[in-house]
This record gives sequence, structure tokens and C-alpha cells, in this order.
Amino acid sequence: MLDVQYLSMKELEAGLDHIRQAPADHGILKMIVRRPSVDEREMVQTGELDSEQGLIGDTWNVRVSAHSKDANFNKQITIMNARSIALLAQSEERWSLAGDQLYVDMDLSDDNIPPGTQLAIGSAILQVSPDPHSGCNKFSARFGVEAMKFVNSPEGKRLHLRGINTRVIQAGSIQVGDGVRKV
Repeated sequence: MLDVQYLSMKELEAGLDHIRQAPADHGILKMIVRRPSVDEREMVQTGELDSEQGLIGDTWNVRVSAHSKDANFNKQITIMNARSIALLAQSEERWSLAGDQLYVDMDLSDDNIPPGTQLAIGSAILQVSPDPHSGCNKFSARFGVEAMKFVNSPEGKRLHLRGINTRVIQAGSIQVGDGVRKV
């Protein structure tokens, strides 16, 4: 892991204008990350999305929360705004530490992509879940307490700076560089 200094709230807030400038309609898939087991990451150029298995090779379905012993299909694929993670991580090598599978340059705000919105990426289609995606202790340890406060602030939640949860409703192939669009 690279040695980085956590950003202050002032430094994080200074990045909001750039994040808000993310495209609303025609985004780009910037990174795909598989999590073969806890705390392991594989950055891949291509992936297969499946309505039952999620991202093939990822272990989303065996990661259960304290609230449920069953996999939550509404949290099958997590997507994070590439501009947000670029600010928080400070280098692309650290993006995967956030734990999301897909990183896109696209406006993920409530105003632009409310729950129920369908997103086409490659030949796959995902549906945005109403289930919130918020930071955990690992997120705070990797990016700092101020980063956790930033993404969970009222504005951070509205913009979905921590990301969104989705489920695969049409299986398909994806690759870095694919367009992301609302269906």
C-alpha cells in the first residue's frame, strides 16, 4: 500500500466541484475490480456480469452483513464515482481499496440516477437499488475519518460519493472504457 496522508475536510470539500462535473448521461467505465476473497482485489480489463453470480469471480454473494445471513441481490454490484475515489484515494493504485467492483465517470447523484434507474454498461444492464451504500470501518481506516464524514454528509449522501448498490438484470460482458448510459 502506498504511504498517503489523509485529506482534511477542507481539501475534500475543495474537490466537490470537480465531482459535480461528472457526465450525467454518457459516462465511462474506468475500472473493474473483482474481490476473490476478503481483502483481496483483482483489477481486470474485462468482466462478465451474471444475474445470479454478479461479477464472475467476485465473492459478493458470500459476504453477508450483521443484519442478514443471506446475500442481498440489491447489493450485488457496487458502483463508485471515479472522481470521488480519485479524490479520496489520491492515486489510482488505491482505488480498489474502497471495495467496489465498478468505478465510473458519471454523476451518481439522487437527482440523476434515482433508485430504479437502469444503467447499460457493455452488453449488461444493472438496476440501481434503494439500499444505501455507506462507508464502514475499513473504509475509514483506508481513507481517513474525514473521508468517512465527507461521504456520509448530507451532500455526500445526495451525490452518492460512497457509491451506489445495483443488481444485474441483464447478463453481459463489460470492459474498461465501455460507455455507461441510462436506459
